[in-house]
Amino acid sequence: MLNIAHRGASGYYPENTLIAFQQAVKMGADMIELDVHLTKDGEVVVIHDEMLERTTNRKGYVRDYTLSELKKLDAGSWYKSEFAGERIPTLEEVLQNLKGKVQFNIEIKNGPVYYRGIEEKILTLLSKHDLKDQVVISSFDHRCLKKIREMKPDLATGSLVKLGVLYVARLLRPEKIAQSVGATGLHLNKSYVTPDLVRRARQHGLRVLVWTVNEPAQMSYFIKMGVDGIVTNFPDRLKNELKGLK
Repeated sequence: MLNIAHRGASGYYPENTLIAFQQAVKMGADMIELDVHLTKDGEVVVIHDEMLERTTNRKGYVRDYTLSELKKLDAGSWYKSEFAGERIPTLEEVLQNLKGKVQFNIEIKNGPVYYRGIEEKILTLLSKHDLKDQVVISSFDHRCLKKIREMKPDLATGSLVKLGVLYVARLLRPEKIAQSVGATGLHLNKSYVTPDLVRRARQHGLRVLVWTVNEPAQMSYFIKMGVDGIVTNFPDRLKNELKGLK
C-alpha cells in the first residue's frame, strides 16, 4: 500500500512546492504526486494549473513565461502569509532534493494546453538522475502515455506501476485502455473505485491508485478494499490509518 502525498503535504503547505514535498517525506509518504508543465523556454516546472493566478501572484499561462520570470513569483502567500517567498520548483530541483528519499508520481498536464516534447524532456531528466525505477508517470492524456511507452518500453514494467492511466468515469473496460497504451496502473477518482474494479484490475495485472482521499474513514475503507495506493493531502493521517490496521 503506497502512501502518496497529493502535490506534497498539500493539506498543510502550499501545493507543489519544495516545502510541501519535504514535509510529506517527514510525515511518512512513500511517494509524492506532482504536476508538470513547460515554460516558454522549454523547462519542466512543477505546478498544477496551466494558469498562474490560483497559486501565484501573477496572471497568465505558464507557457508564456520563461523559467527566470517564473522564479520571481511568490508561490506560497496564496496559501498562508507565512509561506511567502516559496517558489515554483523545476522538476529537476524536486528530483535532486528528494531522490533516494521517496518515490515520484509525475502527472503530465497535457491539456487543455498541449506541450510538444514534454515527454522527451521528462525522460531525459529521469535518465540523468537514474530514477526510472522510482517513478510513476501518469496523465489524463492517454496518447501522451502511449508515446512514452513507445519511447521507453521498460518504463511500463517492474514491480511498481510505471505508467498510470488517469480517468474520471465508470468505464466499461478500463483494462483495455490501460493495455492499449502500455500502462500497468489505473489511477482514478475515489468515486469510481469499487471492489469489483479492484478485482478485475488484479485479473489483468493492473494496480489501482485512488485519489484524493483525506478522511480517515475513507482511507480505512480503501485500505480494506485492497487498493495499491492512496493519494492524499494528509500523508500523516494515512500513515496512522495504515499503522492502526496492521
